[in-house]
Amino acid sequence: MNRAQRGLRIHGFEPYSAANGPGVRAVVWVQGCTLGCPGCFNPETHARGGGETPVDDLFERIRGLGDRIEGVTISGGEPLQQREPVLRLLGRIRAETSLSAVLFTGYRWPEVARMPELAALRDRVDVLLAGRYEAGQRIARGLRGSANKTLHLFGDRYTPHDLDAVPDAEVVIHPDGRLTLTGIDPLEVGE
Repeated sequence: MNRAQRGLRIHGFEPYSAANGPGVRAVVWVQGCTLGCPGCFNPETHARGGGETPVDDLFERIRGLGDRIEGVTISGGEPLQQREPVLRLLGRIRAETSLSAVLFTGYRWPEVARMPELAALRDRVDVLLAGRYEAGQRIARGLRGSANKTLHLFGDRYTPHDLDAVPDAEVVIHPDGRLTLTGIDPLEVGE
């Protein structure tokens, strides 16, 4: 890419979720992932296509939710393949709101630890779940899809118990009739 990525490629946005972290949260699913974990629940987020949403516009949308949410969860796709705009968004959330931040990444912790942006990430995220999904180690609880995923708490806002209390799945019915199936163990259509 010849130019710096200014916006964030977004796959989806859910303003009110109870199954993607503690409390009611806005969820941002980014578009684009090259990790290709077999059995990934969100394969439609892998392609890099789609337009960029300006970070400031996304931040204002989140801030507009006011005190109806406890925090923001960023998932994917792969958020850390869009580190610069993700960190800008997280920086504004941390500096201008009291919202918490949860980030899911398919990168393993040693890979994250080698990223030059690690310090900024630790300063802006309360909970980071790291590791590729491994279907043979599926557990689908405590926000971890598989047992190999590692949990990293930065600060004392949350405990592992808080994550264990998050519902495994939810079905969101939108005013236009669309359904969003989400969570660490979402229902399959037809179940």
